[in-house]
Formats: sequence, structure tokens, C-alpha cells
Amino acid sequence: MDKILDGVNQIEDLKNLDEKQKEQLAQELRELIIQTVSKTGGHLASNLGVVELTIALHSVYQVPIDKIIWDVGHQTYVHKILTGRKDKIDTLRQLDGLAGFPKTNESEADCFNTGHSSTSISVALGMARARDIEKKNYHVVAVIGDGALTGGMALEAMNDAGSSSTNITVILNDNTMSISKNVGGISLFLSKLRTKKFYTKSNNSIRKAVKKIPVLGNGIVWCVRKIKHGIKQLLISNMMFEDMGFRYLGPVDGHNIEELESLISLSKDVEGPVLIHVITKKGKGYQPAEENPDLYHSSPAFDIETGKPKKEKTEDYSSVFGKKLVELAKQDDKIVAITAAMKDGTGLTEFANEFPERFFDSGIAEQHTLGMAAGMAKAGLKPVVPIYSSFFQRGYDQVIHDICIQNLPVVMLADRAGIVGNDGETHQGIFDLAFFNIVPNLTIMAPKDFEELEQMLEFSIHLNSPVVIRYPRGGEGTTKFYNHDRIKLGKAEMIQAGNDLTIVAIGKMVDTAKKVANLLEEKQVTVEVINSRFLKPLDEEMIIASIKKTRHVITIEDGITHGGLASNLSEIILKAKLENVYVKNFGYPDEFIPHGSVAQIEEIYGLTPKQIVDEICGEKNDE
Repeated sequence: MDKILDGVNQIEDLKNLDEKQKEQLAQELRELIIQTVSKTGGHLASNLGVVELTIALHSVYQVPIDKIIWDVGHQTYVHKILTGRKDKIDTLRQLDGLAGFPKTNESEADCFNTGHSSTSISVALGMARARDIEKKNYHVVAVIGDGALTGGMALEAMNDAGSSSTNITVILNDNTMSISKNVGGISLFLSKLRTKKFYTKSNNSIRKAVKKIPVLGNGIVWCVRKIKHGIKQLLISNMMFEDMGFRYLGPVDGHNIEELESLISLSKDVEGPVLIHVITKKGKGYQPAEENPDLYHSSPAFDIETGKPKKEKTEDYSSVFGKKLVELAKQDDKIVAITAAMKDGTGLTEFANEFPERFFDSGIAEQHTLGMAAGMAKAGLKPVVPIYSSFFQRGYDQVIHDICIQNLPVVMLADRAGIVGNDGETHQGIFDLAFFNIVPNLTIMAPKDFEELEQMLEFSIHLNSPVVIRYPRGGEGTTKFYNHDRIKLGKAEMIQAGNDLTIVAIGKMVDTAKKVANLLEEKQVTVEVINSRFLKPLDEEMIIASIKKTRHVITIEDGITHGGLASNLSEIILKAKLENVYVKNFGYPDEFIPHGSVAQIEEIYGLTPKQIVDEICGEKNDE
């Protein structure tokens, strides 16, 4: 039997299919996504959940003339397949292959780059207003998950859009999940809304006809509106979307293509902002993902038959952090843990089970999460807040304004720091050292291995001032160092002594520094390796003493060199008025880093031990 998908290479091919063929296409798309992600890894559950919705959107709208902005964007695999990229789907998230998120440089069907949550409605409203100013005629659609509605930016955008008369459509993809199960008032509201099958809609033509009745027309319309509003409040309490100014349509079965197309087509004729409420099932069509959508949110390569990862998961920085925090919390009842919808990803599952009354999931709301942590700290608790490095960007004001200005003892963990790999530019954690570095009152640390992370966490809990500890994703293959000096504020650790070259490294790059030293020693170059431990305050005394001895120094960091360890080292060299010193900095340039494996990215940017040695020796020979 021929596959429908074989004949669908562009959007126009999809539009020629009947409903039965589209249903078959949905099944084939699910099979292709499962096969692909089982090899490449990726966001499985979210993509399986939007297959029919994506088919319906592309059946009704004229992309790329019409604009579809995908919130977060990790659910666009079907969109990519249907917009001319089917033959490249096996390169998904691989170096030089298709990105796991929308990319405008990949296809004109991708009208905006996305990667973080809660941004789509703002972007869509901006595009819609630009369309109106330029007197153009196209539709603008934001597809946003219910989990993303917990993000303040989404609510700010809805408030603005709802009070406007701008034609914009918001598709609310309601699957009761963000990454972990949704929490909070909006989630409860949507749960109530899903149970309401009856919904009253205004009929514009009737309203206009009634208004024409002499004298009484406007009065009748006003009375009907009041009655309708009262009934609606009884049937659907707190109708937030209409109260904000949106015409609400739905809820509709997100896996029924015919119903979806009908409702989306209807929405095109509505004036002003429209919200279509679509009910979907995350992981739809693959039982392991349906039963455990959080585990298959971002999945490694897996065996399709069993659903188990092809590579067995080993201990990582997140799990080490989580276990140590539980141990510390057993000794100190003032310790509380907060997550922004990332309980499992940041290692807090055990803490949540052990101390449910001291665990708080704020949903996707990093600003609120950090602001709440500041309030807890001010009231005498010891909040611990793990957030992915690139997501800390979303709460930067709270770090400065709410936490550090008041010097509050909030322990912040920047998980997924450095290169994360296949998720690409929006998720690479290469900026945190630089943007945290300029904030007063903030101590910044990075461990060289798991044991040092445990020590840093315990040290931070007792420091009584703001701290950031940053560490990379995973940790497999991390060298276990056998010596661990006791941590003291602002004190580095001497890994080994040498006379010819000083290497100052931080975090995971201490392992690289040690390997560089070993290779150089084979060339009769003795190397002094310093584990910085602290970016701020930096151990100026140890580092300057070493540089005075060797007159040659390099830094190695897994962040941008501008504003990070390299910048701090340059400042202390100038401050010490050292002259005739060879300085070389290894890290990432001031640019956005594409997707690819961590190993591939490090090789591209010259950060393997051999590349560093070759660079050093080449420059020294040129002297």
C-alpha cells in the first residue's frame, strides 16, 4: 500500500487530500517522527501531540503568506516535514542538519525563531500590527501551550491584544502539560473549561439586524448582552479569555482534523482577537510517551519497541545536586526548593517526594520564581532555585533587583551551563558567567566534578548571601579528582604546580586543563594548573603569584570569553601592572553557537586538549 506521505512534499500537496487521506497521513507522520527521534533524540511527546493540529493549520492557512508563530517551537517537526523538509528530517538536531526549533534561515515557512516559552503572542501581535500599518492582508497565528500561559509575558501580551481591535488568532494547545504536569490557577481554570461542552456565541448578523429596530434596537442588544454575560458566568466561571477581550472558540478535539479545520476556518471571519481552545494528548500515538509524557518531553535516542533509551542514563550533575540537597534539607528545615516547571530536569524529584511542604513548582515563570525566592529569603528561609542557564536570562531583573540589591541568601543553580548541544542557540548556556559577573553582592562558583558540586552547595547554604553555582548538562566522562581542598570564599585550588605555564580554568574545563597539562608535559613543558572555583570573587593572590613565576598564562572556560574568566584575568593583570606576560584565552566568541553535539562544538571552536596544545605551541614557536 502506497503511503500518503510519499506524495506530500509541499503544503499544496496536503491541501489536495480529503479528510480520510489526512487521517492516514497523521498516522504516517507519527511513525516518521517516532522513527526519527528514536535515532536523533529530540522532543517526542510534544510533536506527537500536535500532528492533527499542524495538518489542520496548514490545510486552512496559506503559509508562508500567513504567519504561524510556534511558542517554544520544539513541537514543529510535523510543520517542518509538511513545508518541504521531509527529506532532511533524518538530520534533525545534528550538526549542519535541521534545527529542533523554527529557524528563519531554514525555510520561509518559519516566520520567526523561537526556543523559549511564552513569547509567541507578543511576536504575533507585533506582526499583526505591522501588517495593519502596512495595509497588507494576511493572517497571524500564535500556537501556544497551556503550560506557557503561566509565563507572565504571555499574559502581558494577551492583555494588550485583548484590549486592541487587531485581528490575531491564538491557538491554545491544551494538553495539561508543560514539561512536568501543569500547576497553578490557570491550569485549574482550563480544567474547568474543558468540562464545558456548551458555549454561547454572539451572532453578528442578528445583532446588526436588531440594532436597526427604531428606538429599541440598541437597548435590546444591551439587555441581551447582559443576560448572555450572566449565563456565561454561571456556566463558565471566570471566563478569563473573553474578559480579556478575546473571542473564545472551543474547546475542540485536537485530534479530529475535520473539526479543527472547521473551527479554524470559522475563526478567519471573526473581527478582532480570537482564541481557539484545542484539547490534545501529549505523546499521542506512542504508548510509552502517552503514559510518561514528561520523560519523553526531550528524549535521548531510544528503542522503539521498549521505549527505553539506547544509552543507559548515568549519574549527572542534576541528580548529584538533588541528592545532596535532600541530605542537607534533612539537617536544616529552613531549606526550601523551588522549580519553574522543571522538577525532573533539575533533579528535584526526590526532594519533592521527601519534603512536599517545602517544595514549590511555580510553573514556567522564572521571574516569579526568583521573586518568590527573594521573599522567602527575606522572611528567614533558605531557598534553593535550580534553573537552566539560558532560562536565567528570563529572570535577570529579579536576580539584580529583588535578590542581590538586598543581599538575600538565595542559592541559585545554573543547570545546563556551557554548551548543551543539539538544542542550539536558544539553549546554549554560554552567557551566564558574563551576565552574572557584573552583578554586585553575587558570588559565582563552578565545580570541577560531582564531589566539588556537593561541597559548593553545602558552602552556599551557609554563606548567607546570594550565590550562583553553574554546572553543565550531564557529566558523563567527567574526571573524578581525588583531591578536594576545603572551599573558602574566593579561594582557588592548586591542582598541580609548574614553572613554564599557568592554566586557570573553571568548572568542567578544569578537566580539559589537566589533559592539556599532561600533553604539554610530554613536550617537557611544566604546567601549573589552577582550578579557579570562583569567578567572583576571583583568587587574585594565587593567580598573580603563579603568573609572576611562569610569565605565560591561558584561561579555559565553557562560556564566552568576553565578560567571563578571561576578562577577569585581564583586569587583575592590569591591576597588578604585570608586563611582558603571554596571555591566551580559550572559550567561546561573542556569538550565538549553533546546534551539534558538545564534542563537535568544542572541536569547531578549538577547545579540545590537543587543539589547545597545538595553538599554544604554534604561538610560542612564533615568538
